[in-house]
Amino acid sequence: MRADVGVTPARRDRAFYEERRHKRTRRARLRRRALIGAAAAVAVAALGTGVGFAGSSDRIAAGVSVAGVDVGGMTVEEATRTLERRAAALAAQPVAFTGGEQRFLLTAAQLGVTADWDAAVEQALERGDGFILFRGFKRLGLRVSGADVQPSGVADAATVEQRVRRLARAIDLEAAEAAITLDGLEPVVSPARTGRLLDRDRAAVVIVAALAALERTGSVPLPVAVAEPEVTAAALQPVAAQVRTVLSAPVSLTHGKTRLSIGPAKLAKLLLLPSGGSKELGIGGEAAERYLSGLAKAIDRPPLDAGFTLTASGRPRVVAAREGRTLDIDATRTELLAAALVAAPGGRTAPLAVETAQPKRTTEEAKAMGIVGVVGSYTTTYGGDPNRIHNVQLVSKLIDDHLIPPGALFSFNETTGERNADKGFLEAPVIINGELQTGLGGGVCQVSTTVFNAAFEAGLSIEARTNHALYISHYPLGRDATVNYPDTDLVFKNDTGHWLWLRAFVDSSSLTINLYGTPVDREVVVETSPLEVTGKPPVDKVGEPDRYVGEKWVEDPGEPARSVSVRRIVYAANGNVLYDTVWYSGYRAEPKIVHVGTKPKPQEPKPTEGGGSQGGGSQGGGSQGGGSQSGGSTQPPETQPPAETQPPPATTGGDPPSPPA
Repeated sequence: MRADVGVTPARRDRAFYEERRHKRTRRARLRRRALIGAAAAVAVAALGTGVGFAGSSDRIAAGVSVAGVDVGGMTVEEATRTLERRAAALAAQPVAFTGGEQRFLLTAAQLGVTADWDAAVEQALERGDGFILFRGFKRLGLRVSGADVQPSGVADAATVEQRVRRLARAIDLEAAEAAITLDGLEPVVSPARTGRLLDRDRAAVVIVAALAALERTGSVPLPVAVAEPEVTAAALQPVAAQVRTVLSAPVSLTHGKTRLSIGPAKLAKLLLLPSGGSKELGIGGEAAERYLSGLAKAIDRPPLDAGFTLTASGRPRVVAAREGRTLDIDATRTELLAAALVAAPGGRTAPLAVETAQPKRTTEEAKAMGIVGVVGSYTTTYGGDPNRIHNVQLVSKLIDDHLIPPGALFSFNETTGERNADKGFLEAPVIINGELQTGLGGGVCQVSTTVFNAAFEAGLSIEARTNHALYISHYPLGRDATVNYPDTDLVFKNDTGHWLWLRAFVDSSSLTINLYGTPVDREVVVETSPLEVTGKPPVDKVGEPDRYVGEKWVEDPGEPARSVSVRRIVYAANGNVLYDTVWYSGYRAEPKIVHVGTKPKPQEPKPTEGGGSQGGGSQGGGSQGGGSQSGGSTQPPETQPPAETQPPPATTGGDPPSPPA
């Protein structure tokens, strides 16, 4: 490095760098000034351009059109008038609309379609509007690129909707799938067809927009959806070949030794041919259902449990069980079609699909139940009004043919269920709260009493029995049994070790209950006490205002309260005592009904004065003689109570009927 005279190296370097810094600062200052100047020039130019192209805000910018009509430079009023004139001229000119393969001509006047020109012109004005500087630039851009405003259409919705419906009826075409029909016994394949469907909502928008526009050239396509079929004729050709095979020869259905032949003409009616989008061949339809249902009716039978009947000599005999069977219609349908699709004549046979159902009680099980003879029996006679007889017969049917397992309890109420009008029970005389009344099911206790006595005589264990509230003479003494659903029941136990079979035999005047099973040779000894009177009947007096006091008559003599006891001793075959039971039965008194007169008696006339005061000088000798013989005192005659008189025939009630259960 060369050293200048009088300048040290350090000073020389500092001066050098300062000079360079001053130069850079001057250059930057000059650049800023140039940029500011250029920006100012651009701003001035832009301002001039904006102002130059801004134009008047009352006029629509050049390059703007409405519905294809140039309205640039026009005022709002001028543009609106221009557009309305054009629209009026076109209102009767049709627009062509196409849908499917058809063409429809519609006019704005027909549908009452107009355009909202006021709103459209306002939009056109806004396209070139704004602050003066920006408006100029917007309008400059519109001069270059242009802008078209489409008016919104206005129409009567109901009128347009009605017209669209008419168009839809003309355009819509349901798609048709290929199908197979029969010409005699020959299958015919019908070709498929493409469908179409007018989109009604979109079509209404398209129609109104097209009629509101000012263009009438060309045609406007309507929105139509196309529906292609899923099954073609080609897809059904193999199925048609199957149909020919099915109808080529008869088909046989077999079940055991039974054989049914179905000829081609009958098979044709049973076939379910492909249609509606199906490609499958089947057995079905109304004719097939009738045929298969007829087969089921002939074949179906429920299983029959082994049961019991009585021989001519009255001994029980086992009725054999029977297997049930049911035709499986769907499986038979499948078997029939499979056989019909076999071309070889020897293979066109199908077995009927039959399902079997086993009985719940087999013949062997019934034989093992030990029902071989009579274990207990009892008969009662009955009468009464027709309703009571009806009830006796009805409840007898409800308990008849009832099986009682070994060790099980027989409940009268559980066996018959509630005895109501829905089951057919009628109103008849019945004891309610200790009084004879008319109620639903009168006569049922005739049956319960007979059942009780059959079990009583059989020596079975009686678990529940209740006597009637009133004494009934035609029932065995102390051995009546009343029931009332659900609280008062008759219950006995089958303690024989074998099954019991209860049978009820009823005719117009008698009822017999038999218990069949295995006789166990029990001895039944019965001790019945005399029927004792335990209380007099209460007297119910009935006042009779038309009868005089002292007159009375008895309508019903009533019944006294009574009681009786029955002892039953049951001995087993080996002589051991099984049961020693006493039943006490108490019966309420029935009131004596006495009618008494309540009408006061008329007063007797008073005696004439002086008739008895002469000492024998008159004809009233009784008075005189009595006076002298009695020592001067007169005694009144003894008053006797009036005798019970009978009412007139019109009020006689007659003998009361025996109160039925």
